[in-house]
Amino acid sequence: MTGQQQDAARAAERQAVDAVVVGAGFGGLYMVHRLREAGLTVRGIEAGGDVGGTWYWNRYPGARCDIPSLLYSYTWSDEVRKSWRWSEKYATQPEILAYAEHVADLYGLRGAYLFDTRVTSAVFDDASGRWVVETDRGDRLEATFCIMATGCLSVPRGLDLPGADAFEGDVHVTGLWPHEGVDFTGKRVAIVGAGSSAIQSMPLIAQDADQVYLFQRTPNFSLPALNAPLTEAEQAEFDAGFETYVDLIRRGEPGIPLPPADWVPSDEELAQLTPLLWNGWALISCAQIPNLARDERTNHAASEYVRARIREIVADPATAEKLVPRDFPITTKRACVDTDYYASFNRPNVTLVDLRETPLEGVTAKGVKTSDREYAVDVIVGAMGFDAMTGALLRMDVRGRDGRRLRDAWAEGPKTYLGLAMAGFPNLFTITGPGSPSVLSNMLVSCETHVDWIADAIAHVRATGAATMEATAQAQDAWVAHVNEQADKTLFPRAASWYMGANVPGKPRVFMPYVGERYKARCDEIAARGYEGFALNP
Repeated sequence: MTGQQQDAARAAERQAVDAVVVGAGFGGLYMVHRLREAGLTVRGIEAGGDVGGTWYWNRYPGARCDIPSLLYSYTWSDEVRKSWRWSEKYATQPEILAYAEHVADLYGLRGAYLFDTRVTSAVFDDASGRWVVETDRGDRLEATFCIMATGCLSVPRGLDLPGADAFEGDVHVTGLWPHEGVDFTGKRVAIVGAGSSAIQSMPLIAQDADQVYLFQRTPNFSLPALNAPLTEAEQAEFDAGFETYVDLIRRGEPGIPLPPADWVPSDEELAQLTPLLWNGWALISCAQIPNLARDERTNHAASEYVRARIREIVADPATAEKLVPRDFPITTKRACVDTDYYASFNRPNVTLVDLRETPLEGVTAKGVKTSDREYAVDVIVGAMGFDAMTGALLRMDVRGRDGRRLRDAWAEGPKTYLGLAMAGFPNLFTITGPGSPSVLSNMLVSCETHVDWIADAIAHVRATGAATMEATAQAQDAWVAHVNEQADKTLFPRAASWYMGANVPGKPRVFMPYVGERYKARCDEIAARGYEGFALNP
């Protein structure tokens, strides 16, 4: 098809639909499916060239899920579950992407989407009571409902360092990795950042590169994956308990055994619990230590355990001390999950550059410069994290009633009701938005919870004959206060984390996820009470 033919075909996208879904990650795909099953006309819009969301973009070496693959899976489709088998305990990016593609193939979801297309604006038309969504390709869609499935970690920070444009070598950002891959053989490589993508990628890059410099400002806690192929016995055991697992999830439980909330372990019990962090179950192990993010004494014991393991693994004591996190309690920044990260610092071609000792001044034509020297490199890998949870929503021009901009409504930090809706933005829903458990949970399960709730809410609106459904300001204010109150009961606010927006200059410092209990039950109860806290408008 010629460019003119494509433009002519896209002109047909100046149309009216029941719903627009922005994003083709796991939340967006399921949302499109649910709405189509309900008989709605749906148009999906996706910036990437295919389905997969974050797994379409994050193709850096070592990219994996950080919870077991068997749990990082949809529960809504027996057809998907029975037709797919994970190969490893922690699946790699290519396998997770293939899983998303498999789901899209089974349910014919690609046909609902405009790919390689970014939403530039979503504006509520007060006169018609509909959303007008425009894209960078000239599309203009009108929809009764607009659902943002834009992802929590979908806007990577670039290499925003002084002089970056002057660098004569190659620059790659982990969150926008070249699809053809990168050959590091014989190269001198600078990795800027020490978060999850750096921790996952560095060991593999170091296997090929001539020299790797990892530029670290703040060390992170990382737990060993102890990854291995999934056995038939492990798959069979999961299948045997699947109905119980799903029943727990649908009742709002995590689906895995957790300690009693009121358990205060003795010193002897803590000494038995903290080694769980090194058993290969990583984030699940964190959840199995009671009140790890709430109790100072428990957290200190767990933090000290991991610090001791780092000192055991890293041969050079000076390097080990630089890798030991001291500034924040464990889990108050999302713990990383690695394969051979700490051991890689024992390689002769890996050097840790501590930016607290020698601050980073910028990038030069030949490399990276700190206060004491210039490091000549051929490649710079930017692993500086994401504008988490709000970045994708705020990069679009979203306007609600009376033209109110979302970026103005969120100028002091995001404000939502349940992480699902915002006052003043009728018929606009967010999947795993700020104010929901989101990034502190199993994301696929959280996506399913929100999609099911949104689909039911839309059905309620249509059944009542209402034109719009909108969170009230009072309900939103009460929920924001509750979210903050719950966060203040934990150790989370003590860390300058991306949960707080602290990694993005100028972003408001607000703890964005919800850490309280009974979240799904609360959402279900609100729906059962006729969507309490929402206004239905004729």
